[in-house]
Formats: sequence, structure tokens, C-alpha cells
Amino acid sequence: MVLNSKIFVAGHRGMVGSAIVKNLQQKGFTNIVTRTSTELNLINQHDVADFFATEKPEYVFLAAAKVGGIVANATYKADFIYENILIQSNVIHESYKNKVKKLLFLGSTCIYPKMAPQPMKEESLLTGLLEESNDAYAIAKIAGIKMCDAYREQYGCNFISVMPTNLYGLNDNYDLQNSHVLPALLRKFHEAKQNNHSQVTVWGSGTPLREFLHASDMADACVYLIQNYNEKGFVNIGTGLEISIKELAILIKEIVGFQGEIIFDTSKPDGTPRKLTDTTKLHSLGWKHTIALREGIQQVYAEKFSVNK
Repeated sequence: MVLNSKIFVAGHRGMVGSAIVKNLQQKGFTNIVTRTSTELNLINQHDVADFFATEKPEYVFLAAAKVGGIVANATYKADFIYENILIQSNVIHESYKNKVKKLLFLGSTCIYPKMAPQPMKEESLLTGLLEESNDAYAIAKIAGIKMCDAYREQYGCNFISVMPTNLYGLNDNYDLQNSHVLPALLRKFHEAKQNNHSQVTVWGSGTPLREFLHASDMADACVYLIQNYNEKGFVNIGTGLEISIKELAILIKEIVGFQGEIIFDTSKPDGTPRKLTDTTKLHSLGWKHTIALREGIQQVYAEKFSVNK
């Protein structure tokens, strides 16, 4: 990509897409095309076809998706598989038809088998059963990876895929029913502190291990890979570091300054016991994260809840 390349970022209002737009702007890219969901319905094949025929983007970041946490994924399985397959199918196919130079598809590490060997290597894809709570979303994302590879093989399209680990950052979802664990905990502890509550309840046992990457680092990796990676398959984007949900809750409690007790509700689901990405491939390509977890959470908390760092 050169600085005046026409770049379409699909899903630019979400945490992932907005971070990619910001990274591109910081690097001096000036011709970034975006559309809100009301301006362009990516589920509608004809609307997407018209958009690509008119705008003719040279590069595409496919960050648009229907996303949610463990409860949303388990509750709205039909919506997750239907909407995500339509979004990615429309964008990938129209990118091929309109001769897009390169497309980057963003998936999720939930594509891996529930009991995949840890840390999870890219080669573990489709070697075992998926986590039941989000298998519909995972199937959609796996379809996206395979679609990029199929268009590469059949039509010679330079379409690549990346699998970010658990992300957090600006424009995250803080809804307590549908959000991911880190923003949910930030909101819970913040509101408990504001309301002088004596305790905060955390879903599950606290024992699952999770890896977290700041969205700014993820975006930087995506922009790096679209310029430096040209192969089939996909690349994990992560830190290679993990923390238990209990340790994460304690860390967030410290950052927020909550003085009460943490209670673990073991009647709630834990999800996958461990989900650590193997970042060997990413590091071999020349990229590594720069934002440490404590620093990143402090930054997000200050920005989201307008508190002093």
C-alpha cells in the first residue's frame, strides 16, 4: 500500500475497525473509505455489489462482524452464523469481482478446537470439536478463512486471514449481558466503586486462562501483515501471554480502586479452560506487541470512564 491507496475498512465503528482506521491515519494513509451500517448494509448482496462497483477500493480490511461474549454467542447462534457468513461472503466475493489488490479478513481464536493443544498453533484448526457455546460464530469465521484460501487458489486473489486473541480497547462493548470478560469486569468494578458496593460478582470459577491484546496493537499488526504477508492460511495475532480470570479480576480491582470483595459465581459458565495463541509465526514475520496488560487496562479505564490515570 502507498499513502494514497484507496482502502476500505469494513466495520470502522467497532473496536477493531476503528483501531485500524486510527493506525492507518497515524501512518499517513489519506484515502480511507468507510460506511456506517445504515449507509451500507453488508448483509445485502446487491448493496455491497453496488458499493464495490462505485468505489473500487484497492485494499480491504474486513473487520465488520456480529460479535458478542459467551452469553450472546450461546443465545443468538442463528443470528451469529447467518449474519457473519453473509457479511464476509458479500465482501470477499465483491473484492474478487472488482479486482481488489489485497484483502485482510479478521477472525477470532474461537475457531480453534475446545481442547486444542496449548499454545494454539495455526495448524490446530479443524483438528477437534469446537466450544459449544460459540460454535456457530466459530463456524462462520472458519468459513471466512476457507473462503479467502479458496479465492486465492481458484482466482489468484491475495486474500489473507488473521486471528486476533481476546481484544480490549476503545469502542469496546460494555453491556454486561453481551460483552467480553475484560470490559464487563471494568464496568462492574467501576460501578461497584461508584455505588459503594461491598462486593463484585464475577462469572465462573475464575480458573480459566485468557490472553488479552490491546486493540491498538492488533491494528498495528493488521496493517503490518497486509503489507508483509502473502500466503494462504492465517496468522495468529496475540501476545503469547496469559492470565487467569481471577488474576484479571484482581488486577482490574486494583486499577479501579475498588475496596470490596470479589465473589465467583460458579453457576455461570467458564467457557474454554485455556485459550493461548502460539505467536511464533507472527514473531517470525517481524511483529510483536508493545502494550503491556496493566498499562493497557489503565489507559482504557481512563479513557472510557474519564478518570485520572
